[in-house]
Amino acid sequence: MIPGLIALAFAAAFAGAAIYVNWVEQPARMALDDKALLSEWGPSDSRGVALLLAFALASAVAGFSAYFETDDVRWVFGALIVISTWLYAFFVMAPLNNQILSLKDGDVSAARALVRQWGFIESGFAAIGVAAVAMFLWAL
Repeated sequence: MIPGLIALAFAAAFAGAAIYVNWVEQPARMALDDKALLSEWGPSDSRGVALLLAFALASAVAGFSAYFETDDVRWVFGALIVISTWLYAFFVMAPLNNQILSLKDGDVSAARALVRQWGFIESGFAAIGVAAVAMFLWAL
């Protein structure tokens, strides 16, 4: 039972952090001027992605551990849902992140539109996190 609770706790931390980025950090970032927006976005994004992916990994490991303890396949589904954020980050988020990072010395006026688009795509992390939390709650 303990690995399942750990999986749920890390999935909830993941979902909460992703929701925080979308509801608090992104609106504050969009209130900045273009140059400040771009200079704030880079360090914030790299730290945020590292934190979210660490939460996802910890949740998935605990979810798989809960499966081996209980033989309840819902733990595997929850672990697969939360670890899918790694694929989402690599295939969906990374191309846009690289595009924004390439603007540092280039056209910063394009930054606002790209960071706005990034915010919409970033909300996928929150959706995946909430789905993982729901699956883990169902498994409990």
